[in-house]
Amino acid sequence: MDNSERIYIRTNRLILRQFSKRDIESFYLYRSTPEVAKFQSWENYQYDEAELFVEKQSRGMPNQPGTWFQFAVALNETNQLIGDCALHSLLDEPRIVEIGFTLAREHQGKSYASEAVRALINYVFKTLGKHKVIAFTDVRNDKSIRLLESVGFRREGHLLQNYMSKGKWVDEYQYSLLRSEWSL
Repeated sequence: MDNSERIYIRTNRLILRQFSKRDIESFYLYRSTPEVAKFQSWENYQYDEAELFVEKQSRGMPNQPGTWFQFAVALNETNQLIGDCALHSLLDEPRIVEIGFTLAREHQGKSYASEAVRALINYVFKTLGKHKVIAFTDVRNDKSIRLLESVGFRREGHLLQNYMSKGKWVDEYQYSLLRSEWSL
């Protein structure tokens, strides 16, 4: 474990921790994979973008109003980076947070994403004491929709042409989960 890697959350198989320089290559590899980027805001992800992102996140802290913090998702046994989970603390209403998640293609289908998201939600409600978690997903992203619904999120809205992605207007579903609804 790198001295700069602060662990925030540990599960049976995963660690959600601070990013460190050792993560740059793995981060770049999955972010630059077209299948992983398909429903994300980026495309043609470059190595220098990965370096800047990891550098910024290695200095950040979660739960800072108005900011996004990315947790590195790593395998518990090897500390190998396999993805990331995002936490956006809203500026205007700090008791509500938005989450997001990305997993390397070779680690999808093994329930790592749902394990990481459950752990993040537990952290949000039990450690940070937040009232509500929200998430947005492209309406075409069946895997994210299934994951959000499987961990207890409720679809609250269908937002038409809500954001521009890769030159096209995209519809999104908005999901939410209240602390009073969460049990883990």
